[in-house]
Amino acid sequence: MYFRFPLLSEVILCLGALEGNFRQYRLLVQQHNLVHAPAHHLRLRQAILLSAAILLALTTSPRISMPPPHRSPASISPSMTNPVNSARLRHEVVREADEEGIRGYETELQKTKAKASADLQQNVYQNRTQFIKISKEAEKLKAEMRSLRNVFEELKSNTTALRSATNNNDASMNGEFSTGLSKRDKRSSVADRSALWNSQMQALYKNVEGSQKFLPNSMGRHVVQNAGAWIELDNATYKPRRSMHVFLLNDHLLIASRKKRKVDTPNDVRGPMTKLVADRCWPLLDIEVIDMAGTNESSSGRNKLADAVMVRGVGQESFIYRTEKPEDPMKPNLMLNIRKAVEELRKGLQSEMEANNKAKETINYFASRDPGLLQKTELLETLSDIKDMLIEVDGKQQNLRWVEGQMDELDIDIALQRFDLAVDRVENLKNLARGLKKNIIAQDFINFKVEERSAKLAGLIVRELIDTHSEQTKTKRNVGWLSRLGYEDRAREAYLEARGNLIQKRSRQCIFQGDLHAYIWQLSFVYFSIIRNTVSCFQSCFPQPMMSACVKWAKEEVDAFNVILARQLSSVEKDGEAWQMCIERAKLHAQMLEEVHLDFKDFVGKNVSHLKPVRANGPVGLGLAQ
Repeated sequence: MYFRFPLLSEVILCLGALEGNFRQYRLLVQQHNLVHAPAHHLRLRQAILLSAAILLALTTSPRISMPPPHRSPASISPSMTNPVNSARLRHEVVREADEEGIRGYETELQKTKAKASADLQQNVYQNRTQFIKISKEAEKLKAEMRSLRNVFEELKSNTTALRSATNNNDASMNGEFSTGLSKRDKRSSVADRSALWNSQMQALYKNVEGSQKFLPNSMGRHVVQNAGAWIELDNATYKPRRSMHVFLLNDHLLIASRKKRKVDTPNDVRGPMTKLVADRCWPLLDIEVIDMAGTNESSSGRNKLADAVMVRGVGQESFIYRTEKPEDPMKPNLMLNIRKAVEELRKGLQSEMEANNKAKETINYFASRDPGLLQKTELLETLSDIKDMLIEVDGKQQNLRWVEGQMDELDIDIALQRFDLAVDRVENLKNLARGLKKNIIAQDFINFKVEERSAKLAGLIVRELIDTHSEQTKTKRNVGWLSRLGYEDRAREAYLEARGNLIQKRSRQCIFQGDLHAYIWQLSFVYFSIIRNTVSCFQSCFPQPMMSACVKWAKEEVDAFNVILARQLSSVEKDGEAWQMCIERAKLHAQMLEEVHLDFKDFVGKNVSHLKPVRANGPVGLGLAQ
């Protein structure tokens, strides 16, 4: 595949044509004094400059060529730099080469061929990409020219509509002057205007069947113009298809079809013979209404479409409607009212966006820094009101941005695991929030952010507590931090769970090697020594009211030991010498609990004979059949 790039002369001719078109366009703008022309003027100028840059880049870009392969000069270079000469190749390269050299030369040729093919494919891909860019720019320029044509059409229709509106106002000036004051008085009140709009919508629902399905009643919706009878034309032949009725609302365009009413009896004259049925409805911001007067070049087509408009909806779906009467002033009035309605809608959306942006500035600031704030709907709704709120901190007035700065410092301390500084900051911020009793909004805001970071900090400290539960000094420090954060229960549960896991781990390391007495001695020593150390550390690290939880944990571990003891003694005779010796050794180790003021000696071996030797959650003695 080969692509020919434009020559410099072709580029110059193309640029000259573009510049000539641009000069003609600027001359037309100056002659007609267009309002919307400057924007199109700038966009067209930019398109011309961009096209010029692309064409110049393509002109100066290198042609598709085969890059020289990087091979040894003795083997491949002679054959690649010049046209292939088989005789010369045979005499100069292959003549004195052995079989291994010929194979190596063949391998190098294959590699060179593959590399040349890859380079060619890459060049083709680059050229294709450049042509795609040029096509896109051409489409963009085409769209700009289409927009320019629409501007000319709008200028023409606006001039016609203004001329028609001026004539109508002059004709009806005397008739409406006497009632103008009463209408202004009637619409001076918002309630009266809402009542009028509501009555208009009710009349529309009554007269147009199915209209409420397309246009449910909403605040501010009203009828702007009843455009009267129209005819729908075929898009291809411009032949009439059916009779329609057009209603323009402040935010929608409703098209209703006229159908014959079913008459029960021949003498039934209760209403008109036709009825209106809603057929199509579009939001004004989703459609484009085009005047078809100047779109057809032939005289016959121009006569057919002189009073027609095209409604282009979503998905390039278009419909053509024509007024029933030729040169009906209803068409220019409809076009003018549509433009006014669209302009009002855009102004309303813009003002609404500006109002929302002021509130969203604060919301986005806080929400981007703390995504969890999005779940607090009530607090999020009040963020726009507290942007400039001031709070008193150590006798100074600070805004909520200062609070965000403190949160940043807290996040840094948590990330660097400076737990002492982080806990101090959490306490200070909580005290600050408690002092804001009269400012509920700021209090909720600070509490939410502090609680979120406090939970994260507590999780890190709990993890360190589990890792260092065997060191009493670190355990006491970690428990103190968690108590200051308000997570005493979580610290207690994590510590006791870690100690229970340690008992299971150490007991599984006790291996039964045939001596039951030694195995029971090891197992009981592990259980009661760890229970004693746990209770001792718990008494020094946790507050006294929590001691009952530790005693309950110790009792559960003793019960777990009794289950294992019953399982191991199930193979020996009850009250025998071996049985008595194992029980005595277990009770001997249970006396270690007296050092921490716990007397569980009577619980050790209690009702061992009544316990079923089944597998429990605790550790299982190794080496015995179950």
